[in-house]
Amino acid sequence: MKDAAELAWFKSTYSSGEGGQCVEVADAVHSVHVRDSKDTSRPGLTTRADAWRAFVGFAAAHAG
Repeated sequence: MKDAAELAWFKSTYSSGEGGQCVEVADAVHSVHVRDSKDTSRPGLTTRADAWRAFVGFAAAHAG
C-alpha cells in the first residue's frame, strides 16, 4: 500500500476555499482513502473500492 503522501488526493467539486466541511479522496488499486482536508496530518479512513462505490451511490440516491 502507498503511503498517504504518495497518493493522488482530490477534493469534491462541491468544496469551496472558504474553510467549509470537506474531505479529500484518493483512489488506490483495490481501496479508497478518505481524509479530513483541513487536517491532512491525521490518519484517514481506508475502505474497499466496492464499499466506497456503494456508499457514494447510496448518498447520491438520497441527496436532498
